[in-house]
Amino acid sequence: MGAIKQNFQGGTALYRHVVFPCSIVIALLSAAPAARAADSDRCQELGRRFEIAKPQITAIEVSLTLFSAVDGNCIAMTTELLDYGASVDARDRFGARPLSHAARFGHLQMVDLLLARGAPINARNLAGATALYFAAERGHTSIAQRLIERGADVKLAGRSGISPVAAAAYAGDDAIVEALLARGADERVPDETGKPPIVYAAAGARLDIVKRLLARNIDLNARYRNDLTLLMWASGPDEKAPEAQAIKVVSYLLDAGAHIDDRDDRGRTALMIAAEGGRAEIANLLLARGADPSLKDKAGKRAADLTVLSSLRERLTPR
Repeated sequence: MGAIKQNFQGGTALYRHVVFPCSIVIALLSAAPAARAADSDRCQELGRRFEIAKPQITAIEVSLTLFSAVDGNCIAMTTELLDYGASVDARDRFGARPLSHAARFGHLQMVDLLLARGAPINARNLAGATALYFAAERGHTSIAQRLIERGADVKLAGRSGISPVAAAAYAGDDAIVEALLARGADERVPDETGKPPIVYAAAGARLDIVKRLLARNIDLNARYRNDLTLLMWASGPDEKAPEAQAIKVVSYLLDAGAHIDDRDDRGRTALMIAAEGGRAEIANLLLARGADPSLKDKAGKRAADLTVLSSLRERLTPR
């Protein structure tokens, strides 16, 4: 279940390859700040090196310097570069524009500057992601709300067909989810792996978002790819999800009427999934709520056979 995170990682093998022969570019990049907050000293150094490079700098190198300034939240430097001729439609090797960089790093003032200078708000990188997608994925609430207010398309998906609302659900940002839904985002659209936003919320132990999405008439016991249900996803949550939070989601789903002993395409129940994942407290909760430990999956294994925790195995062994 923890592998759900992989849908948000990685890049693409297809990108525009450009060779930068000028050594000045290397110096400019080495001076660019990597921190999310503005670093005035480094921004000043980037500006100084730009002034030195001006007599021989190329248009490509200007664009490269622009990305360094945007990433470092160097507002004055970015303004100077745009005045000098840098394009807000410049692209990095993955096809992303400066606006997406600003959204990804959480630089609201930079987002405002780039939008004021005509940055294309719905521009997508080679994987399909927009600035709004990056803001939703990183949980940058104010930036996502600003982009939505300015008319960003809430339905444009990123890598693997993951929608902004699914990205926000996984990030656990209920305010972004709410804003996206209010603007017309579709909470039912699955990504290329068959997971809609509510699956990301359940697997990430995001109770507030699970409640919000279920309130939109989503079937509590719906089957997703591999016949997995929300209870199964919640019982085998992402490895980074705190078990205390996951227990709240499991409890809520059970209280709402989730079928406790439904099976996936391997014949496994939520209890088996919790046992295999070493989620002892979730398994204990499921047992207390009536889960049947005597059931076997298609390989003939019970929940007790799937756990590596000896104490849990004892509790799961039918008497």
